[in-house]
Amino acid sequence: MSKPRVVLAYSGGLDTSVAIEWMKEHKGVDVVACAVDVGQGVDDLDEIKQRALDCGAVEAVVVDARDEFAEQFVAPALKANAMYMNKYPLVSALSRPLIVKHLVRVARETGAVGVAHGCTGKGNDQVRFEVGTMCLAPELDNYAPIREWGLSRDAAIDYGIERNIPIPVTSKESPYSIDENAWGRTVECGILEDPWAAPPEDAFERTVAIADAPDEPEEVIIAFENGLPVSLDGKQLPLAELIAEIDRRAGAHGVGRIDMLEDRLVGIKSRELYECPGAIALITAHRELEDLCLEQELAEHKRTEEGRYAQLIYNGLWWGPLKKAIDAFMEEANRYVNGEIRLQLFKGHATVTGRRSETSGLYNYDLATYDADDQFDQSLAEGFVKLWGLPLKTWAARFRDQDQEL
Repeated sequence: MSKPRVVLAYSGGLDTSVAIEWMKEHKGVDVVACAVDVGQGVDDLDEIKQRALDCGAVEAVVVDARDEFAEQFVAPALKANAMYMNKYPLVSALSRPLIVKHLVRVARETGAVGVAHGCTGKGNDQVRFEVGTMCLAPELDNYAPIREWGLSRDAAIDYGIERNIPIPVTSKESPYSIDENAWGRTVECGILEDPWAAPPEDAFERTVAIADAPDEPEEVIIAFENGLPVSLDGKQLPLAELIAEIDRRAGAHGVGRIDMLEDRLVGIKSRELYECPGAIALITAHRELEDLCLEQELAEHKRTEEGRYAQLIYNGLWWGPLKKAIDAFMEEANRYVNGEIRLQLFKGHATVTGRRSETSGLYNYDLATYDADDQFDQSLAEGFVKLWGLPLKTWAARFRDQDQEL
């Protein structure tokens, strides 16, 4: 009689490699490994597939989702300038709903009874995987072998060695836990768990140290249509390729290093290190173009929605109705975000030095200038100021009548 199948989100790393054998031993299931490339720099998907089979998976599926990640997950987040705690561009949080989508698809195609992830009980990703599955496929069970197992990294290595599992790491000295995709790179654990300790340089890969960055700035021109970047220095590029190129160029100038104390969904504070050169450069440019193109009331309301939107994604509610509703608002607002931004990359900073929009810009030189061409009717200002201040003037008079201090 065949065993029930479970589809595991397989990264090729230590935890998910040993989880295959552990679920076979302790859950009595066959494991289908599903590896999803979201731009994490996987050189050979076939190698990842073979590694999963060598670790005991009965089947391995690899998915090249780089374009899908950029166009369906990064794109809406960029339109919303999504930054958790106004610092973190949601690197991992953006990839999880996409991975869940493919886990569910493979589970249905293979007749699996559930899906599994390699998260611990202290992180946010367990919520993103499991809640996402509840939304897309409530009939599927969720398995969390690493959370249930509770082994340390060292014990997991020992487990793999004892069972001749071809784990990708056998050294117990590797200090960091890393996640990566096209939108950035996350680093935690090791010395980083001490919030007083300065991040060591070996924690970084996608950005150079400011001290080692070029002594001359580099300028790039990014063109946007409907809120999304479409060209770099006049060259039209698919979104995934454009993100990769600006990430490389900004990283070479030390742009995008983030060192923060983060409020995790599970209620603890954690020290997190992020490298997001492309994300920081593009969000900086997009925000500035919005300042040029969005009407004042729309711009102000959009800023109030951005934080809530980022929190929904961080909290694993990508597939929920509120996030979908805010998406519709963001899509409408970005209809007006068209134009070009000149961005200077220099010594860890992405600085806007120019902005223009022939079709959507609301800056009017004839109204803004103070020279002889000024067309602003200043005679209207006196009445405006009196009406604007009338409520406050009335309130202040009442308090003075009662001999109260303002």
